[in-house]
Amino acid sequence: MKTVEKILNIIKREGSVSARALADELGLTTMGVRQHLQAMEDDGLLSFSDVRVKVGRPTRHWALTTEGHKQFADSHGDLAVALIDSIKNVFGHQGLEQVIRQREENTLAQYRDAIKDCLNLQAKLETLTYLRESEGYMAELTKDGDSFLLIENHCPICHAAEQCPALCQSEKNIFQTLLSDDYQVVREEHIIKGQRRCTYRVTAQP
Repeated sequence: MKTVEKILNIIKREGSVSARALADELGLTTMGVRQHLQAMEDDGLLSFSDVRVKVGRPTRHWALTTEGHKQFADSHGDLAVALIDSIKNVFGHQGLEQVIRQREENTLAQYRDAIKDCLNLQAKLETLTYLRESEGYMAELTKDGDSFLLIENHCPICHAAEQCPALCQSEKNIFQTLLSDDYQVVREEHIIKGQRRCTYRVTAQP
């Protein structure tokens, strides 16, 4: 993977980062990273903001622009939107709901089969994270107190979900049904609402 691609992936996963942080993660000099960042800004992929610190000069942090986000796959978004429109035109909203339910059931069956041998919540979520990562969601799992956070730094169906919000609700339904009523799944961040990632908090029911 080229250095530019690595930088894009790091910023996509971690959000706004400094040149020094990128240099440490990539094993490069700060000057070398800054040259890449400047070139990527010139190409319209990155923008920066200066963050004030207690001592010294402000630290420059770099983030993806809209064009930068477009470098990541959207699972043939235009085709998906066209298909959604066609289904609504031919079968109406009720027909579209049936298609979404069928997709939900198929995905749920696939995930259930994958976690059937998992003995605890963490093992289930680690398997689910692996599945979502393989599907292009740039997924990761972290522990936060008594909860787990399933983080998706990218949404490969984002373009379609913007036109059909029921797809997003379907994703959350899948997670909740998969983990049963023993756990609560709450979406705390949402790409469609303008946030940089989708985050799901999974907590055991009292």
